[in-house]
Amino acid sequence: MRVSRLYVPSPLAENTAIQLDDDSSHYLRSVLRLKKDDAIVIFNGEGGEYLAKALEVTRKAVTLAVGTYQFRSVESSLQLSLGLGIARGDKMDWSIQKSVELGVNVITPLLTERCVVQFKGEKMPQRWHHWQKIIQHAAEQSGRTVLPTLNAIELLSDWVGQQQGLKVFLDPYAQASLNALTPENNQVTLMTGPEGGFANHERDVAKAAGFVPVRMGSRVLRTETASIAALSALQMLWGDFVGE
Repeated sequence: MRVSRLYVPSPLAENTAIQLDDDSSHYLRSVLRLKKDDAIVIFNGEGGEYLAKALEVTRKAVTLAVGTYQFRSVESSLQLSLGLGIARGDKMDWSIQKSVELGVNVITPLLTERCVVQFKGEKMPQRWHHWQKIIQHAAEQSGRTVLPTLNAIELLSDWVGQQQGLKVFLDPYAQASLNALTPENNQVTLMTGPEGGFANHERDVAKAAGFVPVRMGSRVLRTETASIAALSALQMLWGDFVGE
């Protein structure tokens, strides 16, 4: 039987006991239905994982006994950074979840001219924490032991000038394709737009910062499809989708 995995945002060490926070306790108790003495794998996103066992599972607390450390990595040799134009609701959630499964290392949500999501008051930190939870659960499900970094929400114009490696953005009007390019130092930065795509001046800003416009075939892809298709193509060309 497959043993469930749990991200624990705290230092871990063999032969210790940890009490989980309220969110993790609720998840193990109510979603996974963990019982006393049940096994679980835990990791803190810094590499490797630990075998653990439930010592106590009550409405007040869930405590785990931390057992043997196991080094395990499913990380791609290709370092992927994703600048993700903020889309509405489920589209953004889906893109973030699947990008983690596809091996992205860094995600930055980008505010663009055609972004239709409005952040007022506490909405921005609330949304960021929501996306962070999606990243954690996607890492748990996909077997990753290194947690991708979720950067603060940034303006596209501020973000593009800070990036390194091969820099590309998706543009249905571009002439170049990914297989005509070569990554720099095994590092690729990908930028994808929101529902309405990039404005003309945003394309100009990106190109001035060294980003190459590329197209994914002859069809216009929806925003949640575009990032997934591009990340898959990058892993196929230069990452761990390539055969041994």
